[in-house]
Amino acid sequence: MMKKAAVKKSLIYTVDLTTIDGDGAFPCPKCGVIISPDDETEEVYQIVKTKVKGDELAELTLMCNKCGSKIRLTGFLPQPES
Repeated sequence: MMKKAAVKKSLIYTVDLTTIDGDGAFPCPKCGVIISPDDETEEVYQIVKTKVKGDELAELTLMCNKCGSKIRLTGFLPQPES
């Protein structure tokens, strides 16, 4: 008798950056580790996908390195024109 392979479907959490106060850091919705935009080491998270509209960043998908959750960031504010 063959066992069926377990299909692991990961949830994608959505975080709206317009609801975050402070420097933009937020806890992972699943495990609570702090994800900070200032962290460039990729020890806590990795950028998986970027979505750009015109010249503006519209959406960013991250993966938490601690629990493996995927987190979609929305609510990027348009940059003022110089």
